[in-house]
Amino acid sequence: MAKIGILHPGDMGVSIATSAVNSGHEVYWVSENRSDKTRHRAEKHNLIEVGSLNLLCETSEIIFSVCPPHAAEDVANSVIECGFKGYYLDANAISPQRAKRIGELMSVNGIHFIDGGIIGGPAWTPKETALFLSGKESQFIADCFSKGPLETKIIGDEIGKASALKMCYAAYSKGTTALLTAILATAESLGVRDELYRQWDSDDPNFSAQANRRTTRVTAKAWRFEGEMREISSTFEEAGLPNGFHQAAAEIYHRMAGFKDVAETPRLEDVLESILK
Repeated sequence: MAKIGILHPGDMGVSIATSAVNSGHEVYWVSENRSDKTRHRAEKHNLIEVGSLNLLCETSEIIFSVCPPHAAEDVANSVIECGFKGYYLDANAISPQRAKRIGELMSVNGIHFIDGGIIGGPAWTPKETALFLSGKESQFIADCFSKGPLETKIIGDEIGKASALKMCYAAYSKGTTALLTAILATAESLGVRDELYRQWDSDDPNFSAQANRRTTRVTAKAWRFEGEMREISSTFEEAGLPNGFHQAAAEIYHRMAGFKDVAETPRLEDVLESILK
């Protein structure tokens, strides 16, 4: 049984932590400066509360970082500052070059770093969510999830490879959603949305409905996807490719960020209005 710290138990993080609990491990979370919603999630899934990051780092052999992309380096630095010396999984949607930078900093400070990329939604159903791992200590992390439902897939020893796969996958899945949203907003602005629907549906009878669903269902996570698009843009640039498309996708998600705490899926008209503003 390993002692694992999770930073932080949001919707995705708590599902990852639960797979570790299912596999016989103790999972700890930091309650300091966290919301009541986070506390409810942690308590519901039997995570163990500690009061501070210092205490989490003293208690844990392994730390999982599952946070918004823009915070990944700050979270890593805070763990280093606490003197942690165990295994650190960065499972955030960050560029491979950022993963390598964090990994080098961890290594200099005596921490075993593992690069991770999550593909799929929160891991509550078997065979729907996979954690891709790269780095020499990947098997050690994979063993933390032996009883699922999160699946793990080791794809090499090289730090950055798991992040690269995540970036390429999300470049299409979330990038095309941003593109569809921008197309619908443009058609709305120019008064041709109904005509566009008719043309789409002549090619594929389900396409218009799918486009509407993708646009409205992404709103709750748009604030987080903005940073992910910027990481993808950096990934493309590092690979010597044009990066402007995903910079534009980041702006689309930025314009939807106001839907973050909306309990119900918003109307399409309200989403398009937010884009056009």
